[in-house]
Amino acid sequence: MREDILERLDEIEEKEQVKILYAVEFGSRAWGLSSEDSDYDVRFIYLRPYQWYLSVDKKLDVLEYPINQDLDISGWDLKKALQLFRKSNPSFLEWLSSPIIYLENDSIIEELRELSREKFSSKAIMYHYLHMARGNYKKYLQGEEVSIKKYFYVLRPILACQWIEKKQSIPPMEFDKLLDLQHSNQSLYNEIQKLLARKISGEKLVIEDRIDIINNFIEDKLHYYQEYVKGIKDIDSIDYDKLNQLFRATLEEVWG
Repeated sequence: MREDILERLDEIEEKEQVKILYAVEFGSRAWGLSSEDSDYDVRFIYLRPYQWYLSVDKKLDVLEYPINQDLDISGWDLKKALQLFRKSNPSFLEWLSSPIIYLENDSIIEELRELSREKFSSKAIMYHYLHMARGNYKKYLQGEEVSIKKYFYVLRPILACQWIEKKQSIPPMEFDKLLDLQHSNQSLYNEIQKLLARKISGEKLVIEDRIDIINNFIEDKLHYYQEYVKGIKDIDSIDYDKLNQLFRATLEEVWG
């Protein structure tokens, strides 16, 4: 499948007249939660030629395509990506830390990784993960019977909040790395591992009785981090001058 993805990226470059700087897996395969029939979710950053950025009219800064043969692929223009990076956009930070990289052919990506480690808003990121966890919990995991598969869509953001609190760094994408923080609670750890094994095996996880030990953990942490995040001191956004320099240097490097 990797060769198919690289071929598709080449087609996008030729059709759209762009240069793809970075392309990664984003979703269950990058999280380590995929089964054999999971979709491929590819996200990329691209750069257009000089003249495109010198226009007065507002132009579309995303490329999105219909899902085709289990491949979901879309990308952001570099300028849009840098604007979101400045605000510690969690999705973009996850792209930078994806363990599955299809393309990385520009030095700006490593510079952004270094910048993200030095200066990121733990407050903004935690609010993002809390919103995700709370929304999925209310929608799927309340009641005596729940959508078992959705536990991962709540556990992962909750564990990401825990990572931020304990490690004071950007959470990794991989679920198993986040779950390692739960070794001290062996009963909970074992229950989640059993569910994870079922998910990866390809078993269809549908509606079942709620798992009390996991629900209790989620409810406790949702309440805890809703209060904890209020006390996080926010930081100043990354200086525009630095990002402007990176953007211009990349334009020069790519297009000459």
